[in-house]
Amino acid sequence: MALKWLINLIAETDEKKLRKMQPIVERINSLENQMRSLSQEDLSRKTSEFKQRIDNGETLDSILPEAFAAVREAAARTTGLRHFDVQLLGAMTLHRGKISEMKTGEGKTLAATMPVYLNALSGKGVHIVTVNDYLAKRDSEWMGPIYRFMGLDVGLIQHDMEYDERKKAYAADLTYGTNNEFGFDYLRDNMATHIDHCVQRGLNYAIVDEVDSILIDEARTPLIISGIVEENIDGYYKANEIAKRLSMNTDFTVDEKTKNAVLTEIGVKKAEKMLGLDFLFDIANIDIAHQILQSLKAWHLYRKDIDYVIKEDQIIIVDEFTGRLMIGRRYSDGLHQAIEAKEKVRIQEESQTLATITFQNYFRMYEKLSGMTGTAKTEESEFWKIYGLEVLEVPTNKTMIRRDLNDVIYKTKKEKFTCVANEIEDNYKKGRPILVGTISIENSELLSEVLRRRGIPHHVLNAKHHEKEAEIIAKAGQRKAVTIATNMAGRGTDIVLGEAITDLGGLHVIGTERHESRRIDNQLRGRSGRQGDPGSSRFYVSLEDDLMKLFGSGRIANAMTRLGIEENVPIEHGLISRAIENAQGKVEQYHFNIRKQVLEFDDVMNRQRESIYNLRKRILEGKDLKDKVVEMMGQVTDSLVEGFIPPKSHPDEWDYDGLITAFKEIGPNVGGMEEIKQIKNRDGAKNALLDLIKISYDAKEFQVGSDAMREIEKLVMLKVLDQKWIEQLHNMDALREGIGLRGWGGRDPLIEYKFEGYNMFQEMMAAARQEIISMIFKVQVVREGEEVLPKAKRVTYGEPSRISRPAPERKVEKIGRNDPCTCGSGKKYKKCCGKNT
Repeated sequence: MALKWLINLIAETDEKKLRKMQPIVERINSLENQMRSLSQEDLSRKTSEFKQRIDNGETLDSILPEAFAAVREAAARTTGLRHFDVQLLGAMTLHRGKISEMKTGEGKTLAATMPVYLNALSGKGVHIVTVNDYLAKRDSEWMGPIYRFMGLDVGLIQHDMEYDERKKAYAADLTYGTNNEFGFDYLRDNMATHIDHCVQRGLNYAIVDEVDSILIDEARTPLIISGIVEENIDGYYKANEIAKRLSMNTDFTVDEKTKNAVLTEIGVKKAEKMLGLDFLFDIANIDIAHQILQSLKAWHLYRKDIDYVIKEDQIIIVDEFTGRLMIGRRYSDGLHQAIEAKEKVRIQEESQTLATITFQNYFRMYEKLSGMTGTAKTEESEFWKIYGLEVLEVPTNKTMIRRDLNDVIYKTKKEKFTCVANEIEDNYKKGRPILVGTISIENSELLSEVLRRRGIPHHVLNAKHHEKEAEIIAKAGQRKAVTIATNMAGRGTDIVLGEAITDLGGLHVIGTERHESRRIDNQLRGRSGRQGDPGSSRFYVSLEDDLMKLFGSGRIANAMTRLGIEENVPIEHGLISRAIENAQGKVEQYHFNIRKQVLEFDDVMNRQRESIYNLRKRILEGKDLKDKVVEMMGQVTDSLVEGFIPPKSHPDEWDYDGLITAFKEIGPNVGGMEEIKQIKNRDGAKNALLDLIKISYDAKEFQVGSDAMREIEKLVMLKVLDQKWIEQLHNMDALREGIGLRGWGGRDPLIEYKFEGYNMFQEMMAAARQEIISMIFKVQVVREGEEVLPKAKRVTYGEPSRISRPAPERKVEKIGRNDPCTCGSGKKYKKCCGKNT
């Protein structure tokens, strides 16, 4: 306690930090009349002036007051909006690479225009990251006129955009898009086979809107680009039938917290009998055993209209935090197929990971990162530990007067929803607008049916109807408006009150269940009471709610029984609200530990990924390809000598025949190999082999020409690296799944994973180098219309000290101009990558 008190005493409060910014706010305000007096041309000309000053050595910080003042005036002229002083504080917080916590309705979108404009002056690009395509498009259209007025280009990334449109959008001074699109484009760029196919131009500065949703809630879900793997899908149907016939607790157990299912000994024997197997977990049966476990999860842990919906004969995941449909996302490891079998929709093929990254590691690559949200303080510690981001709470422009009422708790869900409907009806009759928040699509439709039977007009906003979001939310503050919404309504939307609604008490928010995260509850509450408006909020809870079942509903139920509390009689007390918040805190800590573990394991992969992607970039840019190949030849030679002429061994023990055979298998075709047997010095043998491989390499380059050789090197390197990396991703996944068992032996699984992963990566790179060198020697260039001879022609290498000899028959890697392009575009090679060679 004493240490905590001392830290609080020494540490700067948000209030102190904001006070230090006040002189800059005053400086910006002092420039307002000056900027207002400028003509349109003179004001927009400020951009070129600022850029020139930066080129002359001024910093962004030094021109900040003038730049912010210019943006404020441009906003007033183009949108009719003028930044409040508190928005200037939020804008400075974002520019300094921090998280600006600004309450709902305080104008985060407008505040962001200032740091976006200022940082775009550097010419390195700025990314504005939103949670969905709708908000990205809305904000780019809403704020775009400000930037264009000041002479900046505005880019927009949307899910269905083609390559050329994406490249143009990223080339703009600032680019709007979603976290998914930015992340996937990064991965796709690192799978490209030509530098011109990359769309991003570097990760300079990002402002993440709803930063807690993207960097916290979605951090457990990595981005994965995958390809189809041939697989017999009948096993999923078979596993589905078996899972339906197994009994919970007798044949298997499930853990709702970890979403895991485990077969009991009885269940194993029952499954073996149904399948006619002797041992279910024999290596030959491992696929069907795995599919049965996934089917059990599908039946007992994943629920329709809560975890997923069925749309157009497809299983589409519902984001647990926002309620939005995650189009294109699939559960991994066969779980999605198991759910498809359960719901009797067409099973799609299993996929293989081609590239993957977590949001944590993606966003940590930006040179400067900042974010904004209405709810970040509860996760301040995680933002700092994972991203090095400080949270600064910006005051509201007007005093918050919303009343947050105590939670009301009932025994059953039925009682709870009856009372929720009663409260909705009472407020509806008064004409007061109501927003009702639900955790799942199922609950939103259940409540909708109750209201329909009572004759209360209302709108339902959930993942099934998200395309109507803007229209529904625009009317949610009007007289007698009743809006039922999943958590998606709490993100990026602003409810404006209609006429005379303030006299009725403003918008009343009802939460039908507490969420696992306090931030999501606060987001729902925050829809009411914007910009000093009146409003109120109340949460209704039942002992049958998921959160309550996980944390102590039994004790509360016993207390209610002992007190003789009858049906439909609620408990309403601040102690109950605090107890629920404590439960939420425990769940938040649990999820933080999961995210932290995901990051710790992905950090191992991240170091490998950076190494591979940096090498790929060098290859795509054509930088020092010949030097890199020569370096690889040296590494391959070292590895061969190490294997056949071990250090500290006697020359009599050296396996020269094995060394020469292995060397020939790589592909160099030169004489003089037998003479190496006469060398009784390891370094001498190594140098002699390296000389021979370089001679063969130079001869190959002379034969095909240096330009063609560079193209061969590039294509071969990319092909081998990509294939080896895919195998490494698969192997690391397998290692990750089984590494937890090391804990039973008293060893730290993470340390073991780092050690094993490092060794696997070194082995993978050694194998890749050897295959690259081998393919470079064996590939044969065939020009369009030219036949491949059954035997290669005799080649004179021009090396006087070596006897020239015909090359042996060899495998041909043929890249014809009319063949499909290797980049996977589907176009002919001559019309795709070939046009640039």
